[in-house]
Amino acid sequence: METNLQKKQGKQPATLLSLFESDLRLLGKRVNIDRTESTYVRRQQLRQYVADYVTDSLHVSDVPLQQLSENFIRDFSVWLSTTRQYRSGTIWLACHNLKAIVSRAYQSGLLSSNPFACFRVSRNIRPRQVLTEEELKLLSSYKIDDAKMAFHRDLFVFSALTGMAFADICHLRPSDIHVVNTQLWVLAKRHKTHTPFQMRLLPKAIDILCRYQVAGGENTVFGPIVYRTLAKHIPQIVKACGINKHVTFHCARHTFAVAALNAGLPMESISRILGHANITTTQLYAKVTLSKLNKDIDLLTGIFEDNDKKD
Repeated sequence: METNLQKKQGKQPATLLSLFESDLRLLGKRVNIDRTESTYVRRQQLRQYVADYVTDSLHVSDVPLQQLSENFIRDFSVWLSTTRQYRSGTIWLACHNLKAIVSRAYQSGLLSSNPFACFRVSRNIRPRQVLTEEELKLLSSYKIDDAKMAFHRDLFVFSALTGMAFADICHLRPSDIHVVNTQLWVLAKRHKTHTPFQMRLLPKAIDILCRYQVAGGENTVFGPIVYRTLAKHIPQIVKACGINKHVTFHCARHTFAVAALNAGLPMESISRILGHANITTTQLYAKVTLSKLNKDIDLLTGIFEDNDKKD
């Protein structure tokens, strides 16, 4: 007699790549609702990684779900590391998402057990790169003749002064900018998570805003921005300034978080500005630097000295 599992398999994907196709169809319907386009693109990329691994290493076109074992994902992670030579973060994300897709198949009754349940891969998080106050000043004042490169540099500085992510800068509209007690504020929701964030604009950020803002209606403030070109320009500009660091656009957001922490802003305020739904996310951005630690120890020293004088 046919089991419930067999009945479900007759109507649902029975192989790994067909499972991916089903997952991508569902994810595609959620884009711009509660998932971003970049999430969909990364899932497509993962599907291609798996397809390449199956072809290159197993010499087959697909793998039946019932034949999956922990060895599959373990060998897949090794293949990503050795054959493709990807970094640990890429490997962790690929294996994490592959585990999630297969786990959902198990929860849906397509698998009698979860073959990847006990598999773990180390995330091996690298320290987040930031610019110092001096480096940010050097970058913001560096003379750039190319108008497009100067625009991209200014967007980076704007992000470092506001903590805004690239997607939020792209979608920033005039209606998101408000005057509160004679001060200019950005009051909006994050494009990625729809979490509210609030930031009072500093004078240098206002200067950049006035320099580039596109007038009229529902236009975005900075107009169209091509991320691929921007991502290419930022490292070139940083290198031209004599800053010997691997800097991406997202480093500007890290730079803001660390600068805010060093200035003494409470973690709760930094979290609100960055638009984090969970304060633990903020703690990943806002690492404790030596300068901040030194200031905190100065306070501690003052307390002990006062106690010594009392004694």
